[in-house]
Amino acid sequence: MNIYFLVEGRRTEKKVYPKWLGHLLPELEETNDAFAVDDKKFYVFNGNGYPSILDNHLKNAVEDINKIDKYQYLVMCIDADEVEVDFRIQEVQSFIENEQIELNESTEFALIVQNRCIETWCLGNRRVFKRNPDEETLREYIDFFNVSTDDPELMGKIDDFETHAQFHASYLKEMLYERNIRYTKKNPNGVTDATYFNELVERNRNTNHIITFRSFLDFCDRVRERMEEENAR
Repeated sequence: MNIYFLVEGRRTEKKVYPKWLGHLLPELEETNDAFAVDDKKFYVFNGNGYPSILDNHLKNAVEDINKIDKYQYLVMCIDADEVEVDFRIQEVQSFIENEQIELNESTEFALIVQNRCIETWCLGNRRVFKRNPDEETLREYIDFFNVSTDDPELMGKIDDFETHAQFHASYLKEMLYERNIRYTKKNPNGVTDATYFNELVERNRNTNHIITFRSFLDFCDRVRERMEEENAR
């Protein structure tokens, strides 16, 4: 079992996903060389943003995977950003069809769309959320939208921010800073811990919030089931 991850984020996802995979699929080991895989490995490649991940890197990833012929999954992780999730999914599917991109028969393609971004998912941790924060900025954010009670994926943005993703990232940074956790895109401290991750899982399962996060959990469930079937043979 080997998995090739093509992630959009220039810095964050390449550090977050390996940690989260370690919590859900500890049998898998990360490799820094896509060609140096044998069994139970995963490789994460940074697609350097959208649409670069689509225009420049998806086809290259498929070519490498077909050449190596040892990967069971190619997983592409991208942000919805300013569009609807279904629009982003259709955009990727249309690109694959128009460019006639074809994986070998032994590799399955999985698409995970983060709505709006990975920080939106991370805002789902209600245990870290402080209801009466000291910082005025965070108080303003909570007055605008309370992510502890309402689904972070439904949150809009304050006019000061150009995109939803920018505002959601700022909200997460302020929320974590209130707990003395210094989060940046380069160093996504806090959100990779097992306790933090488990709170996101619980939020999704108990409230049906951060629904696109479920696509990642479901994928990992499929991988685990497949590994268990292979081990039972």
